[in-house]
Amino acid sequence: MDEALEVVDVVADSGFEGLISWALRIAGLLAILAGLGLWLGTEMGLLVIPALLILGGLVLLVAPSVLLALAEFA
Repeated sequence: MDEALEVVDVVADSGFEGLISWALRIAGLLAILAGLGLWLGTEMGLLVIPALLILGGLVLLVAPSVLLALAEFA
């Protein structure tokens, strides 16, 4: 966890925190849409991959905000 906060701190110091956080949010949104597309377009037996894509997308949507807030407090 310390390494992740250190990377976030370096990104925040470089001034690209807005660009990086929006890129991660867009990647998260695309992962959610891909997961929903796989879930709705396939049989009901294959639910592991779409579920992982949706969960990963949710993490990518929330992670930039949480990591930047933790970097400011540290």
